[in-house]
Amino acid sequence: MKKFSELKVGDEFFAQCQISSDDLDKYLSFSGIKNIIYENEEFAHQRGKMVSGRAILARIEGEFTRLEEMYGNLLIFYGIDGDPSWNSRQTRFLKPLHTDEKLKIKFKISDRRDLNDEFGLLSIDFEGTKDNGEIVLVSKRNLYQIRKEPPVRK
Repeated sequence: MKKFSELKVGDEFFAQCQISSDDLDKYLSFSGIKNIIYENEEFAHQRGKMVSGRAILARIEGEFTRLEEMYGNLLIFYGIDGDPSWNSRQTRFLKPLHTDEKLKIKFKISDRRDLNDEFGLLSIDFEGTKDNGEIVLVSKRNLYQIRKEPPVRK
């Protein structure tokens, strides 16, 4: 785990994951999403079920909190500013992701600032790509409040 003082703008971290059909079904049940594209077996037989964009973002956030550099810190999802060069929009889904496809994730610190004596704020950009290099999504300025001094683990 890194302290806030050790994290710098431009630092990059990497992870990868897959979302199974069972994972997606659980997410759709929890979220209450009803959309024919996730229920139609014809679509699923071609390449696996298409994964909901929000399910992808939720999984990416989960992967971020488990990074060796982050895990153990008091890390709270603080909000989304969006990118000023995108008219403050935050996320673009560029290609579909299907269940059981590997998603390679790059996390990049795009901004870092003090909030007060106890907490700092990190802006994290996400980029998810498939094994073939196709970019699935780009998401900018996801904000995380982080305690400057991590809690002491016993």
